[in-house]
Amino acid sequence: MGLSEVPKKTKDKDNGKGGGSGKGRGEAAEVPALSPLLRVPAGDRLDLRRFDPAGIPAGPADKAAGLAATAAMAGRLASLQERLYAASTAGDRRRVLLVLQGMDTSGKGGTVKHVIGQFNPSGCRIKAFKAPTPEEREHSFLWRIKKALPQPGEIGIFDRSHYEDVLVARVRELVPRSRLGRRYSRINRFEKSLADDGVSIVKVFLHISYEEQRARLLARLDNPDKHWKFDEGDLAERAVWPAYQEAYELALERCSTDAAPWFIVPADRKWYRNWAISTLLLEHLEAIGPRYPQADFDVEECRRRLLAG
Repeated sequence: MGLSEVPKKTKDKDNGKGGGSGKGRGEAAEVPALSPLLRVPAGDRLDLRRFDPAGIPAGPADKAAGLAATAAMAGRLASLQERLYAASTAGDRRRVLLVLQGMDTSGKGGTVKHVIGQFNPSGCRIKAFKAPTPEEREHSFLWRIKKALPQPGEIGIFDRSHYEDVLVARVRELVPRSRLGRRYSRINRFEKSLADDGVSIVKVFLHISYEEQRARLLARLDNPDKHWKFDEGDLAERAVWPAYQEAYELALERCSTDAAPWFIVPADRKWYRNWAISTLLLEHLEAIGPRYPQADFDVEECRRRLLAG
């Protein structure tokens, strides 16, 4: 089943973000492989209005089950991360890059906190991309991206990414459309080169609704402890919501490739967002199948010397 075939689901009374699948509380649905279900097929004409930001395409039926299922993945994720890093010490160049894109309040920071928090931080490389600095503007738009890539054995996380240069740049008309059009092809070639070098790229679009964004922004305004998270610029970006949706549709449509597909994750329900991204990472790490390297020394001889001393 492709993502476009997934029916919308209604919200329950869990603050608008609980179950709604028709199953009993705590009863998890049978989970198919999530990656092909959430993947944007290459070449399809994309219309984000067809996808429910509060949907549950697959997986746990409600918040309680979702939190439990996410927690249950932690040990497996940590084990795979350790093996990925260990394999790199023997020359394995494989690594993972999680790219997070979405409108303001869609949960990029929350994903880093709740999902990436399950990994050993020493094996993660996290980069949040802001507006380009004067130095960065002097270079190609991919220049700062290349500097932040994960090293072999690492899990890299991009909070925003090179896609800002076909999103904000398009909406705010920062570059001519002719140059903007060429960037999609440059991004595809760049990501293909990464994949060829052992990078498993997991690109996630956090799909949030217009109404849910309003609720989250209001929550920040209503809580003085959250005022630091509010940016008046978010209101200016919200005012051009339709233009951003169109820009995302174009980016996801033109840059979902076999080497680096896009995944659309419903993000109105925070618990589901965290479960889905954890599951996507787990599936990609299991596909890599990293193994601990064999010892390049005489284990028994070292054991003998230790016992002799």
